[in-house]
Amino acid sequence: MPVNRLREYLEKTHVPYVTKRHTPSFTAQETAHVANIPEQEMVKTVMIKVDGELAMAVLPARYRVDFSQLRRHLGARTVELAGEHEFSEMFPACETGAMPPFGNLWGMKVYVAEALTDDREIAFNGGSHTELVKMSFADYQMLVKPTIVRFSSRRVW
Repeated sequence: MPVNRLREYLEKTHVPYVTKRHTPSFTAQETAHVANIPEQEMVKTVMIKVDGELAMAVLPARYRVDFSQLRRHLGARTVELAGEHEFSEMFPACETGAMPPFGNLWGMKVYVAEALTDDREIAFNGGSHTELVKMSFADYQMLVKPTIVRFSSRRVW
């Protein structure tokens, strides 16, 4: 069951979604593997600070945040990775690193990598390292109303 705040929101809005339990995993790529879902559907939430304000960057599992590109696109002075101590208290019902990409539920801005707009469905942590939520990207975009920005690049392995 996803974190209560998310579950209640999805049920209230009547948006279809499914949940899937899996063995514990701590990276988005690992979660895709253990949950047996296509890696291109798995997204990760990266907590960032934009000019000192907490926000969420949401991007495909195999991508990385290009902080200088994001800063330029937002016209910000600084964009940096947020430290765990800066956001963990905001998400008391979530395991650290498993926050769902619904910053709107916590009063923060959400920036979605342009690369995700090609995805029909997305999957993401539902607040724990043992359960994910899967839904259409169109529904996610309708609910969260994120800012779509080009700020990520695929990792080269």
